[in-house]
Amino acid sequence: MTDAAAGPAFSLRQIPFSHHGSWFDISPVTGEHTYADDLHLVSHQNGMHPVLRLIALGDARWHATPGELSWLAPAGRIDLAYQAPDTVRLRGRGLALRVTAAAPALTPFSGTYLYRDPLDGAFTFTSYETGRRYRLTVLAGVAEAFGAQALGEAERGVLLTGEWEAAIEELDSAREPYASPVPFEKVAAAARAAFTDFADTIAPWRCARTPAAELAAYVLWSATVRPAGVLGRPAVLMSKHWMDKVWSWDHCFNALALAPGAPELALHQYLLPFDHQDESGALPDSVTHSEVLYNFVKPPIHGWALRLLRRRLPQPLPAAELATVYQGLARWTRFWLRQRRAPGSALAHYQHGNDSGWDNATVFDAGRLAATPDLAAFLILQMAELADLAVELDLADEAAEWRRELARMHAALQGLWDGRQFVVRAADTGAPRTTASLLHLLPIVLGSDLPPGTAGALAERIAAHLTAHGLATERTDSPHYQPDGYWRGPVWAPSTVLVEDGLRRAGATGLADEISARFRALCERSGFAENFDAVTGEGLRDRAYTWTAAAYLMLAEAAIARG
Repeated sequence: MTDAAAGPAFSLRQIPFSHHGSWFDISPVTGEHTYADDLHLVSHQNGMHPVLRLIALGDARWHATPGELSWLAPAGRIDLAYQAPDTVRLRGRGLALRVTAAAPALTPFSGTYLYRDPLDGAFTFTSYETGRRYRLTVLAGVAEAFGAQALGEAERGVLLTGEWEAAIEELDSAREPYASPVPFEKVAAAARAAFTDFADTIAPWRCARTPAAELAAYVLWSATVRPAGVLGRPAVLMSKHWMDKVWSWDHCFNALALAPGAPELALHQYLLPFDHQDESGALPDSVTHSEVLYNFVKPPIHGWALRLLRRRLPQPLPAAELATVYQGLARWTRFWLRQRRAPGSALAHYQHGNDSGWDNATVFDAGRLAATPDLAAFLILQMAELADLAVELDLADEAAEWRRELARMHAALQGLWDGRQFVVRAADTGAPRTTASLLHLLPIVLGSDLPPGTAGALAERIAAHLTAHGLATERTDSPHYQPDGYWRGPVWAPSTVLVEDGLRRAGATGLADEISARFRALCERSGFAENFDAVTGEGLRDRAYTWTAAAYLMLAEAAIARG
């Protein structure tokens, strides 16, 4: 349901309540597939940690819109709104609220400790897990603390009763006492306006034909965090549920969705993993507040994404920025050419399914070290983009080098064509294999650069993966198909966008239109889950995933533009 003033209402079991820039949310989701009966303040600093439990003392139901969260009960109500990314305001009328540490500390050195600060009378919870403090300042009404200064398993918290108001802040070591002359109504109105401005910026085209666009915008807006920890840029996390990281291909889809209306934020998303590029040129597998992982990589879709990004940005990139982008992309590509090619091979290989982004796809069942056609296609597109960038930057020798490498890999990719689809080769033995995975068909991303006849054959096989809800990542008639099998069946946003784009550039617009329409209808029915059951359309896994929302926005915008 949507109220024009409040924005779309949503289920807190599906989407957490948060604010642009904040590192915490309010949600019953306290861990991977873990749902509490009460709402919690859940922080994403140093990992996902439920810090405070917010318990309304009455038979209350939750109601959430982008600007305001409420507990509604026959006896009264509690309202909550963000005043700033690190501060929420709360107001209770006839309904008491019990704010407790989410879990008791088992030792004096873990969990959350509560004390009342003699400086200003505020109640402060210090969280060992997040390394932050959560200060509750009572602005009106009666407050009673219990378990203050207790250690071990004792319950600790604050009870707010009567007609009360309070503020909760997430802070580091210390801050001036909380004081604000702004009434709650204005705080809530400002939060609503901030979201509406964002939605108007990135989805000004939304209309009755795109009923999920505003909620998709909220998923992106609310999952954005301000720079902190190892993140030197504002970052759109994949989710403020448990998938609270930036993986080094997910970010590309968010950048593309944001580009027309929020170009600066979009460019931050594209560049973020490049801030952590290692000495070999590899991008990290993932980055989040306090962690950068390098044990895997992700597929090199960054050249494909950059070409689209440059077309979608309202202004061309300045020369200095273009040079920075070029250098990072060149180092990333040379990593694949130097570190991931067996001697004498023109084809690069993955070392594990995780490197491909399709972690457990059936392509890798017979061997994880695999030279796959999708990887070759992505690198071909990446080198084509690098060649064009090198020309723009007056690097003629490098442009020629990229074109030579591109031609060599293009020829090697054709060696994987069996007349019907592309095969996979074991990187160590060269043995070919085929499966019922959609991954074999991803060279469609080459579009019109495919040899005559190849695009049509791929389109025909892609159509065999199309269910009523979208592209199954493993054909549903495969013996290895699993309804909730991660990359062994479910519909995913990135594969949908990549295939839809490639088909369109290959001239198969009818099939591209159908894939787009079915995926958009899926999101409108089942939300923005990490992936979806290909047969039933049920949302699976993390239910507030930003690349899914980004894919919906891109496909919806394009559909509106086509008329």
